[in-house]
Amino acid sequence: GQTPMFPRIFGHEAGGIVESVGEGVTDLSPGDHVLPVFTGECKDCPHCKSAESNMCDLLRINTDRGVMIGDGKSRFSINGKPIYHFVGTSTFSEYTVMHVGCVAKINPKAPLDKVCVLSCGISTGLGATINVARPPKGSTVAIFGLGAVGLAAAEGARIAGASRIIGVDLNANRFEEARKFGCTEFVNPKDHDKPVQQ
Repeated sequence: GQTPMFPRIFGHEAGGIVESVGEGVTDLSPGDHVLPVFTGECKDCPHCKSAESNMCDLLRINTDRGVMIGDGKSRFSINGKPIYHFVGTSTFSEYTVMHVGCVAKINPKAPLDKVCVLSCGISTGLGATINVARPPKGSTVAIFGLGAVGLAAAEGARIAGASRIIGVDLNANRFEEARKFGCTEFVNPKDHDKPVQQ
């Protein structure tokens, strides 16, 4: 559903170190360890001030925006021509430029090559389970897809106290690892002739 906008630097999940900050930025300093957040927070709009939403009026995810919000210009170029941003993060690059609201400061002792998945996969799956689905203690939960997001969703279901956590995936090689994240049983749709929900 994205508007074609090329050339563009993709990527949204990463960890990094602040190289410099722009005028007026007081929350971050050079040397800070950070994670990008493609659904940023301005901290001022009604959504940011609400405990019920993270859909910031200014920095909500927008796959069609390829420029900085402040001035509507790209911070990347090649041979004088702009290269567009992606969801305010553009992490498939050695350096990137982000709005301060799309950056979360983290403990500098956290290994960036491991905590980078917190900037999307883990927070998405865990948050979807704990904050949106909110499974009651003792409930049965099915997780469709056992990649990073699915494993984090399973962990969220475990934390919430679900008694049955059914992992559904076409790749049975993922089942044993998923057990570590709380899955109690598994279904591979390839093993059945009827729809898996039956």
